[in-house]
Amino acid sequence: MSEVLNRIRTRPRDEWPQVLRRDLPALAARVAKELRDSIPGISAHVADIDDEVVNQHVESALLTALTNHEPPAAGQGEGSPRRRNAPDGPLPSLSAIPSQRSSAGPGRARRELFTALTSDTPPSEQALAELAGTALWPLPDFVRAIALTSPGEAQQLAARIDGALAGMVCGQPCLLLPTPDPEARTDLANTLRGRFAAVGHPVPPRDTASSQRWAVRLLNLTPAPDPRVVFVDDHLSALMLLQDEHLAHALATHRLRPLADLTPRQSERLEDTLLAWLEGGGAPEAAKALNVHPQTVRYRMRQLEKLFGPDLRDPRTRFELEMALHSRRLMAQVQQQQSRVPRRTRAVTAELQPPQDAARMARVNGL
Repeated sequence: MSEVLNRIRTRPRDEWPQVLRRDLPALAARVAKELRDSIPGISAHVADIDDEVVNQHVESALLTALTNHEPPAAGQGEGSPRRRNAPDGPLPSLSAIPSQRSSAGPGRARRELFTALTSDTPPSEQALAELAGTALWPLPDFVRAIALTSPGEAQQLAARIDGALAGMVCGQPCLLLPTPDPEARTDLANTLRGRFAAVGHPVPPRDTASSQRWAVRLLNLTPAPDPRVVFVDDHLSALMLLQDEHLAHALATHRLRPLADLTPRQSERLEDTLLAWLEGGGAPEAAKALNVHPQTVRYRMRQLEKLFGPDLRDPRTRFELEMALHSRRLMAQVQQQQSRVPRRTRAVTAELQPPQDAARMARVNGL
């Protein structure tokens, strides 16, 4: 802009229109692009307005600033560069852009708000507050994302639940729900009863994408069809272990290498015993979890001590062993579920049971 201004000021006044006609349209487009890129939330404000109209509006404002007079009506005045296919009448004021967007109604504004909330790069707090105000959606302290299996369900639930926003994220139907109390979920579970849904953890509005992402991940790990509601809150450790299955497999391979030379049956029994012992803290607790005699646990632990040596007494190693055993069990459940469910039903499924429940169901006798 300073380059255009310098060229104008160094030329006679009767040559100003020529300079403006040649340089101002491109300059206005550059300024409009810079405004969209540098000011958080402005793209959402002008989303409903054609780029040509926005550029002409900026062009008119620049013309006013450069020539120090009121902008003439489109097509009138010596210094007004008339664009091809420009709309008739005066260009709208800058303040009219948000009002044009608001006139589209809260429905469109809510769709834009849903997109902003589920974006990996959310707008600033101020821009988010402006979007929420336009959408007539009071910005809550916490939001939960709910992953569903059909867009119809999302729309039905949005109509029934006060303040819910429905939309699609990468083809996945989701619901965003204001959550005044992050600990309360009984009413939500009752509302979703009989549906196959995964509820994300409660997060501040700007972190909604995280709640949505993990809700979808849990939905993909839960067997279908299964008309029940699962909460990310109940499976945080499992989701953490399975967020990178290659890394989890590497940990299990590294820490459980002493069991590699055993038969699959022997390895399975010792893994179950070791996990129950690590969780329970002693032979009696492990025996109760495995439903075997405590002497059986003591015998197996002597075998494990021979295999692992002093590592079983190292706190860090014990922690990593427990992680490795849990991750190996979870990955086995994923593979088992994949083999049972038809491909057309789901691509990836797994029953995420609490490890303690799985341990209690296992019945392991002596070596």
